Amino acid sequence: MRLNESTVIHGDRVILVPYRTEHVPTYHQWMQSLELLELTASEPLSLDEEFEMQRKWHLDEDKLTFIILERPMHLPTSCHPILSPAELRESRMVGDVNMFLPNGLAEDGECEIMIASPQDRRKGFAREALLLFLSYAIKTLSIPPRNLIARIGNTNSPSIRLFSQLGFGLVRIVKVWDEVEMRWGWTSLPTDHLENDPQHVIEDKDQEKDDEEGQEGGERGRQKDDSEWIGIDLSGRIGVWEV
Repeated sequence: MRLNESTVIHGDRVILVPYRTEHVPTYHQWMQSLELLELTASEPLSLDEEFEMQRKWHLDEDKLTFIILERPMHLPTSCHPILSPAELRESRMVGDVNMFLPNGLAEDGECEIMIASPQDRRKGFAREALLLFLSYAIKTLSIPPRNLIARIGNTNSPSIRLFSQLGFGLVRIVKVWDEVEMRWGWTSLPTDHLENDPQHVIEDKDQEKDDEEGQEGGERGRQKDDSEWIGIDLSGRIGVWEV
């Protein structure tokens, strides 16, 4: 998405930068992992195909993508709130965070996050990156919080737990893709209730398409109060990526 092609968001542990061509070789190396391919429901690509995918993501208006960098420990936020281009290029890539907006900024946005190496997980990178990303989407792009959804593999317990901690509730099971769907601001429905209620289970692709077009109807869960949103003040945290 061109909208964020020069945007850099600085956190205390991580920094979000636009996905550029210089990031492609490392990203391609990550995606040789069978585990990551399964977790992200991706197909293996050649390096040339990966460069083409990066170009497409940059141009497509329905994909908001940032690469997650680890903030160097010797450049803390207290002393260096905004890093220089040289400092950013020296920072290590640890993952990416995305939002898919097939119907524009006013409709549902599907959020995804990936921390590539197992050694970089359980360090708080994913939580802070997601908080920065969602705060940017809501406060800068004016995406309504209740339009935020996540589709996660039903065995990916760490991701389900993370999104739950940030105010997302489980609203349905998408069996055709072995996924669960979560929506921000909703109380999770019990799994046994979801599995036994056809309204909350998507068995095949045709049913999924009908549901996305609004033909399913019915309430999926109890809405929670907006005060439960955990936001981050982005004042003084947004910089510009300089070529």
